[in-house]
Amino acid sequence: MQAKNMRKNLLLLIVLTKMLTSCGQEHKPTTRLDQKEFVMSNIPDTTVVKKSVNISNDKFIDTKYVYADSDGNEVTVVNSLPKGGLRYSAPSGIEYVYAVFWTRITNETDSPLELTMDFSEESYQLPSSPDRLFKLFIPTDTMTTDKETLFNYGLDLKKYLDNQYHKQTDFKRTITPKGVNGFYVIILFNKGVDGTIRTGLSLKGQKILYRVNDKEIECGYINLKQLK
Repeated sequence: MQAKNMRKNLLLLIVLTKMLTSCGQEHKPTTRLDQKEFVMSNIPDTTVVKKSVNISNDKFIDTKYVYADSDGNEVTVVNSLPKGGLRYSAPSGIEYVYAVFWTRITNETDSPLELTMDFSEESYQLPSSPDRLFKLFIPTDTMTTDKETLFNYGLDLKKYLDNQYHKQTDFKRTITPKGVNGFYVIILFNKGVDGTIRTGLSLKGQKILYRVNDKEIECGYINLKQLK
């Protein structure tokens, strides 16, 4: 009888071990990586964009977009996480909560890239939080990798905004062949945002889009037709 019970217990142990092993395989954590590809409009169908939202080797990066054609020509757009969250008092006396972001574009093609951007002087509204209004500014300062660890990514925010608060925010820049160029974007909110703030520049054909959480803004143009 004792031997029979031992065999039953051994069989039960084997079954439980297999079940636990199987569950562990089914629920094994994976790295969050969106590999969705889609054809950009207004340029050849061979051109695709790959989006990666998990950049594990850089703590300052939020999203990365790689635009490439069938010949291997690439344009890479990298968007940062925010810094700031403090208050800024405008010359008018209005107080805002601010955040500083940067975007870096790498041109791996053999032709210069010309980009033009501008944001409205009026405030934008977050669809998910209609009482949250925000303004966007693009300083002319160049963002470089050595500034990533600095306060506000090295941007003198108060000096810039005190001089540019009432002016139209527009921006033009040329990225040389095989060159890299980075720039800042400042966001001013009328009040603090519940949860996180995430932004990102992306391309749709020749159009430049800028996203702030669930608000997407068409704000410029880039000559991506250089991709063949």
